[in-house]
Amino acid sequence: MAKRAQNESQIRKLTKLGKKSLCVTIPIEIIREFGWRERQKLVVKKFGKKIVIEDWPASTRRNISSNRGEKK
Repeated sequence: MAKRAQNESQIRKLTKLGKKSLCVTIPIEIIREFGWRERQKLVVKKFGKKIVIEDWPASTRRNISSNRGEKK
């Protein structure tokens, strides 16, 4: 696959995923910068006409793990 020009690398399209969902890909450089992994839980928030994607809070992960009897 050809490498996109820098100014085009941030342009993404919505893609249909199943019957009721759409997805958008995030550039791998951003994923690596945040240290995110495949199947990682993320929080999606809407602020006006913008979308913010954040890592799932660590405190929530610890609480769920302790409720399941897993090691912290």
